[in-house]
Amino acid sequence: MSVRPFHLAFPVHDLAAARAFYGGLLGCPEGRSSPEWIDFDLYGHQVVAHLAPDEARPASTNAVDGDQVPVRHFGVVLPMDEWDALADRLRAAGVRFVIEPHVRFKGEVGEQATMFFLDPSGNALEFKAFKDLKSLFAK
Repeated sequence: MSVRPFHLAFPVHDLAAARAFYGGLLGCPEGRSSPEWIDFDLYGHQVVAHLAPDEARPASTNAVDGDQVPVRHFGVVLPMDEWDALADRLRAAGVRFVIEPHVRFKGEVGEQATMFFLDPSGNALEFKAFKDLKSLFAK
């Protein structure tokens, strides 16, 4: 599967906290920046933290397979071993999960490992992995 990088801009209340979270905790290399924004390389995708304190707020949730999933969220689909390593690293760092790492849709089409957590500005991130990546868009 050949995927082109996506670009996503999102609000944060504090650029130093965003830099520590995305650059430090998640290990995203930093690109260009200004006093109002920072580019990060999130697994080859360009995500941009924009200083906009009035826009940074928690997302509403919807029920998905027994969990209350933040409606507004972003993240990456990882290979299972990378997903496991990230979950272990986040647990070791004391990250509080909105939805703990677990497998969703067990035994169904689209079975996936998933976890949700918030950045310091309340932006929800989901990282997931599929036992079979071909089921990513399966119905």
